[in-house]
Amino acid sequence: MSPHIPSSQVGIVVTKTLTLILGGLITYYSYRAYSRTKAPELRALTWGFGIMTFGALLAGLIDIGVSAYLSRNLLPVSVFAQSVLTTIAFAVILYSLYVE
Repeated sequence: MSPHIPSSQVGIVVTKTLTLILGGLITYYSYRAYSRTKAPELRALTWGFGIMTFGALLAGLIDIGVSAYLSRNLLPVSVFAQSVLTTIAFAVILYSLYVE
């Protein structure tokens, strides 16, 4: 008997993987720009995108990995964790627009 993977979990894995790849690329290129210019706003921008990317990764790990291991639905926890980290990331990105 083969285990059935719900399509919602497949969708989460696909979108979290794309978010990790794209967010990682944005973080990498903003870090390269910071390395060239040493501009503090680019450093803050790098941190903001890095936090946002980490939040998506953490939410996916909680939802798929931890939920499966504990045999419990932790979707509310994963959504909350991602929301908190996204809020922090947006605050850091907003700060990066005002740093001189």
